[in-house]
Amino acid sequence: MYRWPVKLACLAAAALSAAVAVAQLPDFKTDVRLVHIVATVKDRTGKLQGGLQKDDFLVWDNGVPQEIKVFDRQTDQPLSVALMIDTSGSTAKDLKFETDSAAKFVKALLSEGNPKDALSLWSFDYDVHQETNFTHRMDVLESKLKTIRGDAGTSLYDAVWFAARELEPRNGRKALVIVTDGGNTTSFRDSHQALEAAQLADAVIYPVVVIPIVNDAGRNTGGENWLTFAAEGTGGRTFLPSLGAQLDKAFRDIISDLRTEYLLGYYPHNVPLTKNRFHTLQVRVKPPELQVFARNGYYGEAEASLGTTPDARIALDPSKRGER
Repeated sequence: MYRWPVKLACLAAAALSAAVAVAQLPDFKTDVRLVHIVATVKDRTGKLQGGLQKDDFLVWDNGVPQEIKVFDRQTDQPLSVALMIDTSGSTAKDLKFETDSAAKFVKALLSEGNPKDALSLWSFDYDVHQETNFTHRMDVLESKLKTIRGDAGTSLYDAVWFAARELEPRNGRKALVIVTDGGNTTSFRDSHQALEAAQLADAVIYPVVVIPIVNDAGRNTGGENWLTFAAEGTGGRTFLPSLGAQLDKAFRDIISDLRTEYLLGYYPHNVPLTKNRFHTLQVRVKPPELQVFARNGYYGEAEASLGTTPDARIALDPSKRGER
């Protein structure tokens, strides 16, 4: 198990950021690398649609139409999932039920699909723990799920940040599945830094917010709202199940989404630059009765700014992520 020292890592990151910011960088030039988008499509009843063609999709980058160069339905690219379990004190009484459902998710996810699919188990309380490396071995993951324990505090944003950083260099599709009650009390990073890390990793966020309290009173609705915002911004969706059958169904629905994805790719062309490195994406399909779920942007080229590298950490073709 790897224990991420949240405070020390935060201080080191701040020092590095300050060192980078002393230099003024020139304006960036046209970037020819591929931006990729993972999308799911549903009809008005919520049924997944897996039979669309490339010509059915439309993509805009900062408001400018783009030509789709890469298209794949129900992509067989390897999938990397960070399964994150909130083990803070507020979830202690429900932890066994959550890990039992998570074990079913692990088995269902890895028993089908690409043999290169891999899952890494994480837990978080006041600290963040990477319980396993990315692996396809169900026995390792299921064994570790039986032994995780928690403590006080909830470092949700730190957990997302650390897990996203581990996902970023991996090839293929990536997802963060977060089982939590929505609380955040001890993170050193804020919600913006957490979401930025997920966007830079090209990871889709699927929050599973277990609701032990039905009424808003006593619930961390602020945390729930951020998780919903993060899911929508990365192309995922939020689940609000109770324990037991509803939680099991939430995990099954996530697997359905992951197995019915489209991969789109384009080379940015004639995209107007602003001082903001975040490029706004719009993805639509021509049939008006269908809705696309995809991330709302990526970090790419910008006008001259402090604290960015020349490549601006643009979202890359998954097959080239290791070349950076």
